[in-house]
Amino acid sequence: MEVQTAYFVGSFPTETKCPRDNKPEYAFIGRSNVGKSSLINLLTNRNELARTSQKPGKTQSLNFFVINDTWYIVDLPGYGYAKISKTKRKEWERMIHGYLQRREWLQCSFILLDVNIEPQPIDIEFINWMGESRIPFAIIYTKADKSKPLEVEENIKKIEAKLLEHWEELPPRFKTSARKGEGAQAILDFIHEINERSEQYY
Repeated sequence: MEVQTAYFVGSFPTETKCPRDNKPEYAFIGRSNVGKSSLINLLTNRNELARTSQKPGKTQSLNFFVINDTWYIVDLPGYGYAKISKTKRKEWERMIHGYLQRREWLQCSFILLDVNIEPQPIDIEFINWMGESRIPFAIIYTKADKSKPLEVEENIKKIEAKLLEHWEELPPRFKTSARKGEGAQAILDFIHEINERSEQYY
């Protein structure tokens, strides 16, 4: 798939306020500062479509980007959260869970994991929750250029070994580097395949 057009549609506080025009949707979520905005910019070949920040917790709503006028990227707040109040944290949890569990046009969620660090309990917990909730998802390893190739592969083995303590088999996985442009085409092709199937549904 080639991304020809991509633009920001809007930010929405709840699933019920989001666009309802039957376009397939693909959610992107991960811990704060996992490189989500950089990955979205890589996928869309736009340098500033999604705003990157060194300050975790910048994304605080459900941000919709329409791609080729036919499908959406949905940028969700990080589940690691920034330094926010317990009340705000609960609001974000309700917003994220509400979208993921009830959004009828959601085709697949991409869970982003930083490939340079050890498996994090919060990542494992969130992935297990997705499985328990029967929400289709794939895993994207980010920032693959930050470590040596052998270290990256070792970290992937550690992450997947931890996941296999809870899972019989793993979902699709992609390794990416926003700086080097690695992995974008494989993700876009994966989305294209799902879109082709979803057209029969819609």
